[in-house]
Amino acid sequence: LKVLSSAALGGERRRARHIINHTVKKSYNCDHPDQDLARLAAEIGLGDGVMGLMTAVDVRHTVVRSGISKALAVAVVCTAGTGNACAAGIPVALGEKAAAPGTINIVVLIDGNLTGSAMVNAVITATEAKTRAISQAGIRLPDGSMATGTTTDAIVIACTRRGEPLLYAGAATELGYLVGYTVYQAVTQGINDYLAAVAAGRLAGCT
Repeated sequence: LKVLSSAALGGERRRARHIINHTVKKSYNCDHPDQDLARLAAEIGLGDGVMGLMTAVDVRHTVVRSGISKALAVAVVCTAGTGNACAAGIPVALGEKAAAPGTINIVVLIDGNLTGSAMVNAVITATEAKTRAISQAGIRLPDGSMATGTTTDAIVIACTRRGEPLLYAGAATELGYLVGYTVYQAVTQGINDYLAAVAAGRLAGCT
């Protein structure tokens, strides 16, 4: 896969064979998460070309959404926790919540051939869709400001490189619509599941 990402492991890669999302304890604190993910990848025999993300969400709560339109197909894999909510442009201290980690990891898989600029465009579209889901879920900071994400969110855009080059992935394009729709649906469901777990007191492995 051709990739563009902010992954802890392999974020500098432009090609990947495997993408992993690994659950860690909510107390996890390490300066080199890439090394821990690399060891995990080696232990399970993935070899080279691994891209890895981390989350305190139990990956059994992973949400998958997909969409198809004509020659395009998009699938989104997402885990969502919002206890670590923040807002871009607001000092992080305003969004801190002690002992309440959370992250939103999004992997967008596209059966298509995106140019580099289109992949950046897809990051923008996916992020806007994520923020829309957060807003509609009513996630706010302690001061009442609307959250836009969490401090540890990560994203992967990956494509198969099949077909004619796709130059754009903005909201007005067919591809952008599929990316936005599937990300919005996946993040919305992930947040709903997280909030339900909070309400039920079932936060172990789902923070």
